[in-house]
Amino acid sequence: MSDLPRKAVTRTAKLAALPLGFAGRSAWGLGKRIGGKSAELVGKELQQRTAEQLFKVLGELKGGAMKFGQALSVFESALPEEIAGPYRAALTKLQEAAPPMPTRTVHAVLAERLGADWRGLFEEFEDKPSAAASIGQVHRAVWHDGREVAVKVQYPGAGEALLSDLNQLSRFARLLGPLIPGMDIKPLIAELRDRVSEELDYGLEAAAQRTTAEEFAGDPDVLVPAVVHQAEQVLITEWMDGIPLSEVIADGTEEQRDRAGQLLTRFLFSGPARTGLLHADPHPGNFRLVPDTADGSEDADGSDAATWRLGVLDFGTVDRLPGGLPETIGLALRMALEGEADEVYGMLCEEGFVKESIDLDPEAVLDYLLPIIEPALADEFTFTRGWMRSQAARIGDPRSPAYQLGKRLNLPPAYLLIHRVTLSTIGVLCQLGATVRMRDELEEWVPGFVAAEYDEEEPDEAAEA
Repeated sequence: MSDLPRKAVTRTAKLAALPLGFAGRSAWGLGKRIGGKSAELVGKELQQRTAEQLFKVLGELKGGAMKFGQALSVFESALPEEIAGPYRAALTKLQEAAPPMPTRTVHAVLAERLGADWRGLFEEFEDKPSAAASIGQVHRAVWHDGREVAVKVQYPGAGEALLSDLNQLSRFARLLGPLIPGMDIKPLIAELRDRVSEELDYGLEAAAQRTTAEEFAGDPDVLVPAVVHQAEQVLITEWMDGIPLSEVIADGTEEQRDRAGQLLTRFLFSGPARTGLLHADPHPGNFRLVPDTADGSEDADGSDAATWRLGVLDFGTVDRLPGGLPETIGLALRMALEGEADEVYGMLCEEGFVKESIDLDPEAVLDYLLPIIEPALADEFTFTRGWMRSQAARIGDPRSPAYQLGKRLNLPPAYLLIHRVTLSTIGVLCQLGATVRMRDELEEWVPGFVAAEYDEEEPDEAAEA
């Protein structure tokens, strides 16, 4: 592919071909079964062909199509294993790379945004991109002061492509629904569409990354590259080496997986508490594991995973939470774990999770919630694809009481992004198969999860004092 396809008719035609392809492969599968091939064999072959076409199209189009693919990719652990296999390889490719835009286009953007003498700002600049994502690609370079930097260049026409893709995808969202059991695809697409203008604004991204980098500077667990320079369509940050989380998912040791999972959980909950910002794009391509030792030198062989830090990239999508995560989340979690059904139900009604016209049994609501929040109950919990699949099946099966109850619950707009980010992070933890002390992080960072400590003196004694 030579450039980002920008003509609406071209992009629409490619996306419109997806549901037609699904239908055609279904007919092909039926023919194979009539011809004597087993349903299981045909099913696997059908899924593989579907995965190849879906993610080839999403990756080539970049824009909103790839953005949707990346958001979807963190939920592959909810798929049955016989289906997930063919998808997994295609999804991993989406998380890390996409076809690059031509060098001449990159140079043209840099000249327009940094000035005709832009090369003078760099000691070195690699024309071959090191990574490509939904609206831009990254080039490795050396800044004029000797620092290694990552230069993110936005694709020309990215905004138009993003909106066009997401509008088109929303038209056949129902056909994409079966890709992830128990997940409503349409709200996901709508939420991505609502944040298009924010993601295109590298000024907002630079501000969010600066705030986070400054707060976590010197942190033993989290590493955020500093912002070096920002202009329209160009963002330059310090370069960060490390092992992509997708590689740990594919080949990591148990120690590496557990460390990655713990750090990811810690960042999910500590980020809003420390910065007032929630990193809202938690697919594996945005994280690195950075081997590190006490003296600052790299632990090149990764032998001591306990010293690794979590490198965090891409602050294009954030949720602004000035007071950190809402205290309601911590209170509701704690009361649910303590079995206080009426109190939890009352709080859900008050916050708008249950509409005034709906009347539900508090105990049934608690039964619905408890399996989902199981990781917060134990001292440590091992996230697995099997556990994720069981939750997806429980909530996604129309015959299930949980499915019927879930349909009657409401997700208030203020909680939409928090909900998606939490689910996405849990999806990544299940891909890692990590054992995590989630309760520790909740107690440390989430307001309301730990009960307030009251004066234990007798009332009379307190009065006399």
